[in-house]
Amino acid sequence: MAATDFKDYYAMLGISKTATSEEIKQAFRKLARKFHPDVNPNNKQAEAKFKEVNEAYEVLSDPDKRKKYDQFGQYWKQAGQGFPGGGPGDMGGVDFGQYGSFNDFLNELFGGAGPRSGRQSYSYRTPSGRPGGGFNDFGFPDSGTGGTQDTEAVIILTFAEAFSGVQKRFSLGNETIDVRIPGGAKTGTRLRVKGKGQINPMSQQRGDLYLKVELQPHTFFQIEGDNLVCEVLITPDEATLGAAIDVPTPDGHVSVKLPAGVRSGQSLRLRGKGWPIAKGGRGDQFVKVAIAPPKDLTPQERECYEKIRAIRTYNPRSHLAQVKL
Repeated sequence: MAATDFKDYYAMLGISKTATSEEIKQAFRKLARKFHPDVNPNNKQAEAKFKEVNEAYEVLSDPDKRKKYDQFGQYWKQAGQGFPGGGPGDMGGVDFGQYGSFNDFLNELFGGAGPRSGRQSYSYRTPSGRPGGGFNDFGFPDSGTGGTQDTEAVIILTFAEAFSGVQKRFSLGNETIDVRIPGGAKTGTRLRVKGKGQINPMSQQRGDLYLKVELQPHTFFQIEGDNLVCEVLITPDEATLGAAIDVPTPDGHVSVKLPAGVRSGQSLRLRGKGWPIAKGGRGDQFVKVAIAPPKDLTPQERECYEKIRAIRTYNPRSHLAQVKL
């Protein structure tokens, strides 16, 4: 890769070189949502930007790749994988005229002295002198004759897509692939797509693509394990007298019976209405109730509440009379 082709991954994500892993993740999520193809249909510029953001995150989110990128700059891939084309003569545009020998280039690449600095050079193992399986012919860590290059990418799904399953189309360089994501995926789920990773330049074998799922936040549902959790507001009279209320579920609205005297914060279980389980079946949905007193009362409502207050015998704080240090 020529110096003019160098990509500043930090600039792509809009972060500093001292950014923490959490700051990198937050910046990626923000940009991925902004330029996601589903949000920008038929927008080639947004699609290109989305690919750049994914590429930057793939490198900077991986501690090993980020370390090589920070240390070697535009040569970081060569430092980690050996050289494309199978030999030192093909370095994608690197000018070797400034080096007295290929070892001089390697010495500078690994952070050592330049060819004429007078400082001590690094030694590089050759096929005749290397320890078993440690380095390849160019002095880089050896992936082995059967090694592969796996790739990981983040895919952002809505709750509906993750619940029911969805087919997504990806662009991998000049290749377009369709991936079927089964229902029940959650944040952190890793899906393996065999044979769609990078090609190992030494073995010429292709690794696998791993898709890491992240779910967009939902306005009503949350996932806890295999269960769905939601909160529903109820009125004071519904809490006191009991009632039947409509509650959204992934399968549509259902009628839920509130027992008389239900407390704020109490949860009601809807069996089999939760998240799909990989081995089959569904988790449960937990409906947490919260009593919401009305803010704007009609004169008639206020009169009724005042009458209730005047004749009420129940005191939920009566036990506090016995509390002391």
